[in-house]
Amino acid sequence: MRIALAQINCLVGDCRGNAAKILAVLGKAARKRARVAITPELAITGYPPEDLLHRRDFVDANLAALRRLAGTTREFKGMVAIVGFVDRDGDALYNAAALIRGGRILAVYRKQLLPNYGVFDERRYFAPGTGSPVFEVDGLRLGVTICEDLWHPDGPPSRGLAGAGVDLVVNLSASPYETGKIGVRENLFAENARRAGAPLAYVNLVGGQDELVFDGRSMVFDARGRIAGRAKAFDEDLLIADIGTGVRVRGGSKRIADPMEEIHGALVLGVRDYARKNGFAGAVLGLSGGIDSTLTAVIATDALGIKAVTGVSLPSRFTSDASRDDARALACRLGIGFLELPIERMFATYLEVLGMHADGEAADLARQNLQARIRGALLMALSNRYGWLLLATGNKSEMSAGYATLYGDLAGGFAPLKDVPKTMVYRLARWRNRRAGPMPARSFTRAPTAELKPGQKDSDNLPPYPVLDPIIKAYVEERRSPREIVRSGYPAGIVRKVVEMVERSEYKRRQAPPGPKINQTAFGKDRRNPITHGFKP
Repeated sequence: MRIALAQINCLVGDCRGNAAKILAVLGKAARKRARVAITPELAITGYPPEDLLHRRDFVDANLAALRRLAGTTREFKGMVAIVGFVDRDGDALYNAAALIRGGRILAVYRKQLLPNYGVFDERRYFAPGTGSPVFEVDGLRLGVTICEDLWHPDGPPSRGLAGAGVDLVVNLSASPYETGKIGVRENLFAENARRAGAPLAYVNLVGGQDELVFDGRSMVFDARGRIAGRAKAFDEDLLIADIGTGVRVRGGSKRIADPMEEIHGALVLGVRDYARKNGFAGAVLGLSGGIDSTLTAVIATDALGIKAVTGVSLPSRFTSDASRDDARALACRLGIGFLELPIERMFATYLEVLGMHADGEAADLARQNLQARIRGALLMALSNRYGWLLLATGNKSEMSAGYATLYGDLAGGFAPLKDVPKTMVYRLARWRNRRAGPMPARSFTRAPTAELKPGQKDSDNLPPYPVLDPIIKAYVEERRSPREIVRSGYPAGIVRKVVEMVERSEYKRRQAPPGPKINQTAFGKDRRNPITHGFKP
């Protein structure tokens, strides 16, 4: 039996376009003489469709697209296509898979286990399915499951497959990327294959969708749970496997070994799809010569190409020659567009109009933020004028601590480093530099600074990043209490300061641009803290 794993990049809501993409890849699978072809979870609608599911016309469009797709499969000479879509029964909606062959829908499986944690809200929209996941087509016994169904070994779908004598287990999935998740997936699906005593085909979505990145990496396992082949990471692919006494795979890709390569791939795909799927002609960002804007520019260039990226230097009276030189040098080495727009005259006018020449801590902070907001206004003006996506360059450490200016460096349409801590920014930049080396050496060695007043350094306001980042990870991602963090060896005063900064800055994060999720807990859907509350950790 030859099977085809159709790992595709869908656009949420574009039911007609997604169906056309599915039809094209099914045609390729048929020409490869596949007997079964499998698409990802909710391939017709894209994932996650979120509150579009509350629109009846959206669900209707998805069902019409599925029917049209089914009608075109007569030409595929008996191949069974398994396609993810939204099913409806009265007022109830289901996350479902249709088994299609010969121009008609033979059967429908409805997802039984609905995730409702982290970024998932499936119980908000779907009813759980019931019944056996095993279907017989011309003597071929297929065990059909959808994503979460196989993440719980004791759940009904897994139990239904054990000892059922299936010839093939398939899993249609839309599993977002997280660092370290690939190993968890491999172990999980290997165990499911062993339990079912049958080969297993796991077909994952690929592509960026708002803050989520789907990494693909679909896999085929033999009946003993051994991986027979993997599809590409962060790219569309059609993986062909022949299943007999063993499993033989044609094409595919090796596992990515370097975690920095993996993270880079996720960030590049996230930027590329957000820009292209939302119709931006290119991207623009502020270049300071620092490591954050440097890495953001490189990621944008890798994602969109040199002709689609413009870097802008926005020097003030506090900007060093080194910053200006490094910003220009980076743009030259990358080959991207470059503009220099000094902000000194505008800054001086603001100070005069507001009468903010006097000394004092409050006036000093306001003067610093004015510079950031002038820069944000200019960058947004370029975005408006040329149709460019403005990329914010802040990292997760700054986002956590609130070390950013509303309507200033937080301005933007997308923030590639939003879930990347500062210490990881350096690691990622060093990895990327070893491959191509476009970054000025000084970007790695200069002390981080916002350059909004004389002699300013990030360390004036924040603990050193090697101390700050583990505390943020423990408090934000692992949800550990301040007392637990102190017990693990961090000074109580520093922990208290960091926790206070994180809690105080929630209102800023609500107004920050989206960015690709790469960690288990990212700001946004993963962490939904109230802005106004009285709990004091």
